Amino acid sequence: MLAALIPNVWFFAAATAVTYVADWYLHQRGSYLVNRLGKVRAGLSIRFLLRQLMVILLLARLDLAESPLFYAAVACFLLFYGLQAPHGAMATLSRLRRTMPVVTRNVDLHAVRIPDAPPGALMRRSAEKMLHLDIPAVVGVLIAAGTGENVIGYAGIGLTLLLALLYLALLVPYVRRGRLAPPAPAVLKAVDSWLREYQPTVVLYFSGSNESAYQGNMWLETMSRVEGRPLIIMRERGLVPQLAETSVPVICVPAGTHLMNLDLSTVRVCLYPANVGKNIHILRVPTMKHVFIGHGDSDKLASVNPFSKVYDEVWTAGRAGRDRYALADVGIRDEDIVEVGRPQLEPIKSWTGAVKNPIPTVLYAPTWEGWDDNPGNTSLLLAGENIVRRLLNAADPVRIIYKPHPFTGIRSAKAKAVNARIRAMLEKAAAERAAEPRWAKEASSAAAGQSAAKAELARIEARLAQLAATGRAGGDDAEESRLSLADPVREAETVRLRAEWNDAYWRSFGWWEHRTVTGAQPKLYDCFNESDAMVSDISSVVSDFIASGKPYAVTDSAALGAEEFKRQNTAVRAAVILSNGAEELDALLAAVADPAADTLAGARRDLKTYLLGPDEPTSMEQFNAAVRALSAKAEARNLAVAQRIGEQAVVAVPDAEAVTSGVGTGDPQAAVEADATADPDAPEADAAEGEAKAALSEGTPSVR
Repeated sequence: MLAALIPNVWFFAAATAVTYVADWYLHQRGSYLVNRLGKVRAGLSIRFLLRQLMVILLLARLDLAESPLFYAAVACFLLFYGLQAPHGAMATLSRLRRTMPVVTRNVDLHAVRIPDAPPGALMRRSAEKMLHLDIPAVVGVLIAAGTGENVIGYAGIGLTLLLALLYLALLVPYVRRGRLAPPAPAVLKAVDSWLREYQPTVVLYFSGSNESAYQGNMWLETMSRVEGRPLIIMRERGLVPQLAETSVPVICVPAGTHLMNLDLSTVRVCLYPANVGKNIHILRVPTMKHVFIGHGDSDKLASVNPFSKVYDEVWTAGRAGRDRYALADVGIRDEDIVEVGRPQLEPIKSWTGAVKNPIPTVLYAPTWEGWDDNPGNTSLLLAGENIVRRLLNAADPVRIIYKPHPFTGIRSAKAKAVNARIRAMLEKAAAERAAEPRWAKEASSAAAGQSAAKAELARIEARLAQLAATGRAGGDDAEESRLSLADPVREAETVRLRAEWNDAYWRSFGWWEHRTVTGAQPKLYDCFNESDAMVSDISSVVSDFIASGKPYAVTDSAALGAEEFKRQNTAVRAAVILSNGAEELDALLAAVADPAADTLAGARRDLKTYLLGPDEPTSMEQFNAAVRALSAKAEARNLAVAQRIGEQAVVAVPDAEAVTSGVGTGDPQAAVEADATADPDAPEADAAEGEAKAALSEGTPSVR
């Protein structure tokens, strides 16, 4: 505005370029400022319109208000702004009409025709792309205003309008009926047909926020090995892309009404890794048994949530989970608790008693800050920097692997800042170590191997990307539901490449280099196997690490004192207890360096059995045994209900013929004989059968 009022064309051009770049930057970063601008009526469209108005103001201040260029610019911007409406309507219609009521993986929906999605180049950030088509007009008008060459202005105006109309023309084919997704009833019918054919018996039901995908991913391998016909049911579309590779069929059903109408009559066991409100939509089904399996085993309050009373059973890893519920006294009956081990822990390698590399590697894996400000939630806030600093300054060299919780910083700005400082500390320490002669010599000798490992990583990642690309780039949920079918050959290759990737990753940098690990790969358990000891907090991470048998330390962030801390938290009874100052880390490092100094080795072995169950039978065998037993209970329940309903159907509505033949007169034998000779094809029989099936499916009060 200042440049327009002066007026100065080149100052205006520079300022305009800055505004374009700033807008692009904010959107690329996903800045929350973009949302705030929208809330104060300075949204994307308004910002572009204001910029165009400033161009008109500039022309007026340059005494060009009576020139043909001025009128051409006004007409261009008005027409261009008018074209936003049909563009937005077509883009929105295409998205909405291509949104199916379900998103699936490994489910054959051949019964419905799902056309290809519009190209991602047209649909991704379409509003931004359309608005940025004003650039030729703005640039052309500014050049014309500065040089007097009006033809350049007209050319820019024409190009803007031509590109806008071309964009609209490209969208038109994708709003035709043949390009849209099938109607919801047709899709749901196809899903029900698939369910009747597949007949799932065990369901993993998962719902949560975008940050909670790991809670479902940790059970995928177990579900692929469970006895019966497994199925994964999800509730949030945003979680489906975050689901790891799996051959298990997946159905995401966002709407509760659609879920409640799915044919799940063959399911006998439903497993829940999280306590969330949407669980109610399937908990209401009485023909299956419901089990809380959780997403970890720890002494946090979440592990003894009173909500667990709604499930038929609660499965824990070992005896500790059973005792935890008994101590909490939240209404969970002991006979409803089943110890099944932790099948996910099989990849964790047991400690040999010796350091893996010439110097020990210590994993620091703090949990997140939680939903409240309890100082015992995480060590990150009060002790995190002290822990890292003391490890960096240890008398003998130590390598640090830092793996923060995926939720770190989502609620607490302070936790987010501490996390950033710790990462900066490790980057600085890694740079300083690289400059030291000893490590420089090691780096020189390992350079060739690391280069080869990095090349191998690139090759593996390229191949994994090819295997993951089951359809065209830019396909939407509907198209991916059509294309994402299980392929045993592709799955086997993916598993092999993942293992090779993990091996190459750890070889791609030195065993002495500090490292911050974030994201899905490498996995937490891979970090366990790479480390010789761990520092963490009260969370399932500690219980899982105990499976390795390696020394570990836990931070008493709430300053309860070592004895009270151990009394309240089972998993720390074989740990080195750290204060917030982390002075006790020397004891952990001594246990790693010298087995004779490892005074807690026996306690760790005993605690492992108590927390995670016995090594034999294996956890997977225990898990499958629990599934079989609960499936049998569900079958017995359903047969008993069907029998009761059948008995009610015999005596509930006697007709005249039944009365004459003795039914309903107190003669049980006559009732049985009449029922045996009744016409099974009679309308009354069909009606009674239909009522019985409905009652069995819905669990009516009379049945209960």
